[in-house]
Amino acid sequence: MGTGKRSGVRVIRYSEAFKLQVVREFESGAYVSEGDAQRKYGITGAGTIRNWLLRHGKGHLMKKVVRVETPGEGNRLRELEREVKRLKQALGDAHIDLLLGEEYLKIACRRAGEPDVEAFKKKNAGLL
Repeated sequence: MGTGKRSGVRVIRYSEAFKLQVVREFESGAYVSEGDAQRKYGITGAGTIRNWLLRHGKGHLMKKVVRVETPGEGNRLRELEREVKRLKQALGDAHIDLLLGEEYLKIACRRAGEPDVEAFKKKNAGLL
């Protein structure tokens, strides 16, 4: 295993024998996930072991996520994501409006000669 530098970034090069050892250990069931092997050997590259498994024809050992959708489901998901984004914006706008309203109330209280907002509300409960 050798190391090198590429524009200030530390590059670690693993020997073919080491790569094969990790692939064999993975194949024997020594690891539940690629992350387990990464932690054992201190391998920091996110796709390093995945690449080794694929290169050595062992891609079938990697965990796979299979997503089954009905024809309109993908579109529905995008619609819901847009709706969430719109609702977050609306919530932010409502929060700003609330803060502005509280500040306007404080100004109105001071102009009415009552610096305490709660006292002002109690005095003017029937008028508000």
